[in-house]
Amino acid sequence: MGKILEINGPIVKLELPETVIGEQVRVGELNLVGEVIGREGNTALAQLYENTEGLRPGEAADGLGYPLSVELGPGLLNAIFDGVQRPLEAVWAQSGDRIARGVQVHSLPRDKAWHFVPNPSLKSGATLAGGQVLGTVQETESIQHRILTPPNTTGELAELAPEGDYRVDEVIGRVKDRRDGQVHKLQLFHRWPVRTPRPYRRRDHAVKPLLTGQRILDTFYPLLKGGKGAIPGPFGAGKTMLQQQIARWCNAEIVIYVGCGERGNELTDVLEFMPELIDPHTGRPLMERTLLVANTSNMPVVAREASVYVGITIAEYFRDQGYDVVMVADSTSRWAEALREVAGRLGQMPVEEGYPAYLGSRLAAFYERAGRVEALSGEFGSVSLIGAVSPPGGDFSEPVTSHTKEIIQTFWALSKELADARHYPAIDWLESFSGYVPQAARWWAENVDPRWAEFRAKSLELLAESEELQRIVNLVGVEALSSEQRWTLEAAGLIKEGLLQQAATDDIDSYASPEKQFALLEALLRIHDEGMKLVKMGASARRLLQVPLLAQARRWKSQYKSEQLEELKAKIAEIPDVFEKLAEEYEQAPQG
Repeated sequence: MGKILEINGPIVKLELPETVIGEQVRVGELNLVGEVIGREGNTALAQLYENTEGLRPGEAADGLGYPLSVELGPGLLNAIFDGVQRPLEAVWAQSGDRIARGVQVHSLPRDKAWHFVPNPSLKSGATLAGGQVLGTVQETESIQHRILTPPNTTGELAELAPEGDYRVDEVIGRVKDRRDGQVHKLQLFHRWPVRTPRPYRRRDHAVKPLLTGQRILDTFYPLLKGGKGAIPGPFGAGKTMLQQQIARWCNAEIVIYVGCGERGNELTDVLEFMPELIDPHTGRPLMERTLLVANTSNMPVVAREASVYVGITIAEYFRDQGYDVVMVADSTSRWAEALREVAGRLGQMPVEEGYPAYLGSRLAAFYERAGRVEALSGEFGSVSLIGAVSPPGGDFSEPVTSHTKEIIQTFWALSKELADARHYPAIDWLESFSGYVPQAARWWAENVDPRWAEFRAKSLELLAESEELQRIVNLVGVEALSSEQRWTLEAAGLIKEGLLQQAATDDIDSYASPEKQFALLEALLRIHDEGMKLVKMGASARRLLQVPLLAQARRWKSQYKSEQLEELKAKIAEIPDVFEKLAEEYEQAPQG
């Protein structure tokens, strides 16, 4: 038992001779919890997860003997936690609408029983390895929870409970350590320190894209399962809506949304909106395969810094069960600001814009926990990590965005200008990039069409060319362009409106299958090619712009569902006929 010596915001100096760095401590009459981040002689420096107002020097402090850890077991899904894994519903039941300091609740419910089905291949006397599946629990209608042996537990299985209903803290088995003979109890849950990545056998490089149903993401800037992506953009550019679309439609099995330091009203919208969503893949509530970690900007700054580690550790746990997990961190900028505030109170040397010198390495270590792996259980799973970035004023050269850009491989840059023009998702096709295109091209070639990479490159060239032409139009007017240039400008506009623009609130347009995405891409490029043939024959671009087909093509995305692919292809097959009739008209009246 020790005592408080000094208080500096969330940083508290303690007289605790026997604590170690990383250990959790409980301090003061309010029983506030924090973790040790530094030591000097008999004193320890701790950062507390809650507001330190009212705390006084001389009050008691004690080390808890373990680092910040999360409870991993049944009860995680369909839950909303704060930044240190306290379930907000249980906190509200205990303290009301305003979270009281020092509230102590279990992360997983202790009063609920789960139906446990033991692994039939495990018998007494069997060798048990870390990460091995002990049995299963049907946590929700959508997800079967696989109960894992803690990664650091190995030995001889002494006993395993029969099928039945158990609470998470009841003993379901015992394992005898062959090294020292110690017997370890096995429960439906175990704890794991959040700052330590969970172990696995090896990284796996199987290529499967994370399909989101959003055309500009899947077709132009793909992200792989196990990949690292970022969504940078200023306020009002549509980050939250894009993240919700990814969470709703992506082909990952588990979705983890971490609201890290965002405004309370914005996070409230997410917390109210997500539980109402229906999973389009199962027809069940989306929350059956989702969990939320909520830490708003008015919550303690240190808990904000811890929240992303809580989220990624839970993501790794479901990965170890063999699931594909997508984790959205909104936003890593607020997380970096928490690092900056704590570093300032510690007196650490500030560098770029006041951020600590280790900002880049912390970001890299966080994103490195993404990946597709062969888990200790032998199952293959993945964690796809998508970090939202909120650069002040939309300046992508600021430290958090620039460091993130060097680390991740898919960069979905949001544009305020596109958002102001009501073009959603407001992803800038010139600023964005993906390093996964060669791998994704193999998947598209095997599963959809081998021409995907060719068509994608051609579309991006067309869009880039149109930007140059638009600058000329802005300076001297459209009359300065040749017919070929005017048609190029129109074809690029067709791609922007008929393919890249997507309405999240439209029942048909909200999601597009890969097959529908490619069909639309092929159709719009075919219109461009057929029109360009006529222009080169001498046809007027002004005449081509009057063709009703152009207006029709802009509406195909919202007229045909992904299941109506044959009807869409029938429309595409009619494109050459339309231009053949125009060619005949031109031959009869070339000046018309």
